[in-house]
Amino acid sequence: MMKLLYEDKHLCLAVKPTGVLSEDHPTKACMPALLRGYFQGLGKPDYIATVHRLDKVVGGVMLFSRSAAVTGKLTGLIARHEVEKEYFAILRGRPEREEDTLEDLLFHDSTHNKSYVVTRERKGVRKASLSYKVLGYCQAEDLTLVRVRLHTGRTHQIRVQFSHRKLPLLGDIRYGSKADCDPALWSFHLAFTHPVTKKRVDVVAAPPAEYPWTLFEEEIGAVCDRIDMYP
Repeated sequence: MMKLLYEDKHLCLAVKPTGVLSEDHPTKACMPALLRGYFQGLGKPDYIATVHRLDKVVGGVMLFSRSAAVTGKLTGLIARHEVEKEYFAILRGRPEREEDTLEDLLFHDSTHNKSYVVTRERKGVRKASLSYKVLGYCQAEDLTLVRVRLHTGRTHQIRVQFSHRKLPLLGDIRYGSKADCDPALWSFHLAFTHPVTKKRVDVVAAPPAEYPWTLFEEEIGAVCDRIDMYP
């Protein structure tokens, strides 16, 4: 079932389930096709364009264009880092600092779809920056819930920056964790100034009520400001 958080004739914000692609694909489940089907069922215009992406294994809030005239404006907001993006992540281990800013140089190997932290700038290397704050720690499983704000948008950025510090995301086998579950990363907050109406758009969606998120139900609920965790 499609969960829509905001909609007007210019754009929409929806919750992408884990395992669904962000971009169009001819045969696999993808958000543009799901949204087109949703709007067709309501008898509404079904133009949908992806303006940013989440990894297939990551779920949460995504922004989509509903008008060709607005697509470029939204991609411009993304490129200029004028869209606030926040995530919940569960790390295996505990960071030394309760909050910090991580800055690295990343290289993405497109052949193997994997990113690496490198020590010097060269072709294909891009700067990556994020801030995090520890929200809770589960001593029994040595897991830490962090709130992450992206300052750049690099491929697998959150996953590789924490893995590089020996703090892989729970379930992220690509970056050094065990296959306990899907990678514990969820896009819970997007905020920006609407490119047409100039009004503030601010949406929140809590992760699903399942392991491992239920280990930190109280902390997540507090951040989401009493948003229902059990949609």
